[in-house]
Amino acid sequence: MPAGPSGGAAKTPGPASAAAGPPPAGTAALPTPSSRAGAWAELLRLPALFTVPGDALAGAAAAGARPGPRTLLAIGSSLCLYEAGMALNDWADRAEDAVERPHRPLPSGRIRPAAALAAAGALTGAGLALAAGAGRPALTIAMPLAATVWAYDLTLKHTPAGPAAMAAARGLDLLLGAAATGGGTRAALPSAALLGSHTLAVTAVSRRETTGGSVLAPLAALATTGALTGLVARRRTRLPAGRRAAAAPGLSGSIPAPGVADALRTGLSAVYTATAARPYFHAVLNPSPPLTQRAVGGGIRATIPLQAALAARSGAGATSLLVAALAPAGRWFARRTAMRKVSIT
Repeated sequence: MPAGPSGGAAKTPGPASAAAGPPPAGTAALPTPSSRAGAWAELLRLPALFTVPGDALAGAAAAGARPGPRTLLAIGSSLCLYEAGMALNDWADRAEDAVERPHRPLPSGRIRPAAALAAAGALTGAGLALAAGAGRPALTIAMPLAATVWAYDLTLKHTPAGPAAMAAARGLDLLLGAAATGGGTRAALPSAALLGSHTLAVTAVSRRETTGGSVLAPLAALATTGALTGLVARRRTRLPAGRRAAAAPGLSGSIPAPGVADALRTGLSAVYTATAARPYFHAVLNPSPPLTQRAVGGGIRATIPLQAALAARSGAGATSLLVAALAPAGRWFARRTAMRKVSIT
């Protein structure tokens, strides 16, 4: 998927760099392997990767198929295309970032622009190769997904079509999981539309995260969150064919008992609402840049419980719990890698 809107926080130097002091006059500090790795981790926004696997898993659930090896290939493809968008985002914004965000890896000189562009190309190629390994239906979805990633970062990001392009990328990513796992995408279209609507709302808010001043965007995102919660929490009236067969009398399937399924779907929908709605509401009351940025962060974090709720809505209880577990795993990873304050957009 595309990297998303620009924003960020300054990278905090580690103890070793603080103790060493500035380099002597007339000399240039050479980057160490650890500092290069940290720069690439910051460029690629590694904690954001935990929001990606849920797309394919929710797509597989919507298609009525159990996740399998092809689902893993779809997840790998999604991760590569997402990271391609991250690298391409900073390459395309390098001039703007030199003025507004000089601490980022490219304007600070920690990563060369040519290296970031090469990484974006290599990751795109790897993503398409993994999708091809998952089958022709998956590659058929991955190709327009990759095109959307590049079009967003290079052309559409700063146009009125930017939020729609970002939403299309998320929706296509969910369909990639459905195509790879079940071979078709028709049953997954409603879930893709719901996830895309959430992404559209978050991206619209993010367009003012450095300047603030917009009440309308977070208000619309708050209304969208309420509408999505109602739709996702509602029991799906028609399960995919695979899950209808699994639920037939005398057959054992992965669908939990109706009471458990309802509770799971309702609970995950509530987590989604709580994660997204509160920061949106604060941004409505005070659309300052810090609160707008916090609203964007809340919207991004809410992606995981939404993916989990969509899987639960499709009757895949175990898959929904697996997706939900990605949220605390992502927070733990961010703390362990000292990237809690590094922007994931």
